[in-house]
Amino acid sequence: MSASAASSSPFLPLPPAKEIPVTFSASLRAWWASGEKQGAAAEERLLRRLPFFIPAKLDSASSDSPVIARSTRIDLSSPRHYLNTLSIQSTASPTDTPPPPPAVMLHGYGAGLGFFFRNFPALAQWAGHRGTAVYALDWLGMGRSARVPFAIKAKRDDVPARVAEAESFFVDSLEQWREKMGLERMTLIGHSLGAYFSVAYALRYPARVNKLILLSPAGVPRDPNNLSMPSREITDTGDADADAGSTVSDSAAPASKGDVRRLRDEQRAQKKQESRTRRLFTYLWEEGWSPFQVVRSSVFWGPMLVGKYSSRRFSGLTEDETRDMHDYIVNITLSKGSGEYCISHILAPGAHARMPLVDRVHALKIPITFVYGDHDWMDPAGGSQSVDNLRRAGNEQGRMYVVPHAGHHVYLDNAKAVNDLLVKELDRPPKEPKAN
Repeated sequence: MSASAASSSPFLPLPPAKEIPVTFSASLRAWWASGEKQGAAAEERLLRRLPFFIPAKLDSASSDSPVIARSTRIDLSSPRHYLNTLSIQSTASPTDTPPPPPAVMLHGYGAGLGFFFRNFPALAQWAGHRGTAVYALDWLGMGRSARVPFAIKAKRDDVPARVAEAESFFVDSLEQWREKMGLERMTLIGHSLGAYFSVAYALRYPARVNKLILLSPAGVPRDPNNLSMPSREITDTGDADADAGSTVSDSAAPASKGDVRRLRDEQRAQKKQESRTRRLFTYLWEEGWSPFQVVRSSVFWGPMLVGKYSSRRFSGLTEDETRDMHDYIVNITLSKGSGEYCISHILAPGAHARMPLVDRVHALKIPITFVYGDHDWMDPAGGSQSVDNLRRAGNEQGRMYVVPHAGHHVYLDNAKAVNDLLVKELDRPPKEPKAN
């Protein structure tokens, strides 16, 4: 939202985000202004782009929109534990036809629900048409949810116990949230590490999950030498326009073996070019050092460091969107470290999962859709193998797609293609299981 749009809003004025700092003094001012209040404002700037969003404490009774969206804090059963939640709910009167289960959007490592601001309009239209709801929430210990202490009690050499404990921190909070919201079943749309935890939740609570839609999922391949490169999280530009002049369709397409081979060849070439600094970053991250820890320890330089990332990585957004995203990222990054420290317990050195999803996903009997960007840094071989494993287990509802002009943040890099795919997958009727 531009300054002029903000001033013409029917809601209370919300000052526009400041320019991305390029000097120490500007970075110092941004650091000094950061905090919970500024973080809430940064999130609301992104959400006010939604014409159906109603800020806190405002009456929605007069709204004639088919959906309304509100941001709330949902308290969990554990003291001082809460999840920041965006609820997009249909205003239509109930019909005789049961609505589909609501969709729940779950962000990736160290991100927040605001990252999905370009996906909410299409999903809201789906919710209004189908008489259901869409939710987006911040994982416990991330975004604007409670930053509670994160600690693992299991011994370092007890890998299954470490993984189970780390997964439980997130899975248990999601289950508590579901109970508080009174939801029977959900379709989970997870990105990256959020996709990993979505699968972990479905494995633990299979009766509560209708479908899984996994956007550039983390932790899938088994191969210790897989081609995923966490360092590209801060060096990628997204490659959103890489093939703008080609004849490739702008729509997501079912992944062929050739697509997987081409993407892996690109990743292999990228990995050979990794600098020592990038390899060091990857090693430190997988050993428990998070990039957010580095930014916080840089103190006054932090906002400027984030600016170097956000201005490059989200260059496909408009100038206003990039500035608002930067302010949002700064405030959630500078918040107290918590859930981010799960990473070394979930991923081993080499960026492969300690307990890969490819070896676990076949236990699920629900539709599962894997989605990768055509310039992703997540290795698609794991998704392809997972679909094969599902079929061998009798589940014919596994699918995999490749989205053109997109990197790891596939939902932002090519929002239209992903939005179209999400609605298609949400509406796809389930197949009857094969008779034995």
